[in-house]
Amino acid sequence: MLHGKRIAVVLPAYNAARTLERTVEEMPREIVDEILLVDDHSKDETVQLAQRLGLRVFLHDKNFGYGRNQKTCYAEALRTDADVIIMLHPDYQYDPRLVLPMAGLIATGVYDVVIASRILGGKTRAGGMPVYKYIANRVLTLIQNFMLGAKLSEYHTGYRAFSRDVLLALPLLPNSDDFAFDNEMLVQAIYFGYRIGEVSCPTRYFSEASSINFRRSVKYGFAVLWTSVRFRLQKWHLGKFRVFDIDAHGLRSYYQGVNSDR
Repeated sequence: MLHGKRIAVVLPAYNAARTLERTVEEMPREIVDEILLVDDHSKDETVQLAQRLGLRVFLHDKNFGYGRNQKTCYAEALRTDADVIIMLHPDYQYDPRLVLPMAGLIATGVYDVVIASRILGGKTRAGGMPVYKYIANRVLTLIQNFMLGAKLSEYHTGYRAFSRDVLLALPLLPNSDDFAFDNEMLVQAIYFGYRIGEVSCPTRYFSEASSINFRRSVKYGFAVLWTSVRFRLQKWHLGKFRVFDIDAHGLRSYYQGVNSDR
């Protein structure tokens, strides 16, 4: 616990056996009450390793996609009565030690959402981020800040912390089951006025770290732009979209196709 709040870390996993143990070992376990791994039908030893590490494991019976994996992650974390939920990729690309400051910013009530930014600190390329990904990140972030009226350093990190209230309130079920989920979720938080903070996070790009290919990156980029367009149309009352409908189904009603090994 931290400041009287229960802390849960969720790991959306797919073929993460080579990096999972390093990720878990570097977490500040003294403040983490639960570590939950949701396996999206991996083809390697991710599940067996997670069980040996003593994690709470949930299995998808087929590969549903990254966004669907996160929906399960957050739903199951809420079932543990966690007050702060942190999503961390188990590929060891992000520094697990930042769980502590990110959780603290939520637990003390400073922010409702905290993201670990690869851009703050100015050493993004030093960590090995490919040039095309860096350029795309900066261009998309510039466009989104303009369209959303926000001032975030980036929108595409896979390391985020949320308060329980945020996860219960956001209409997450209409969001994509693919990689666009991350961006939609953050834009939803901006739309509904939640306080968003950032911490600088050094990252590592290496062969074992997960990364989408160029084709899927392009698809993701267009999805990001479409999310921003929907945000602006909804704000101008020129459209109505379920991702910005507070009455759309949220995680309170979500539990399908998931089985626990415990």
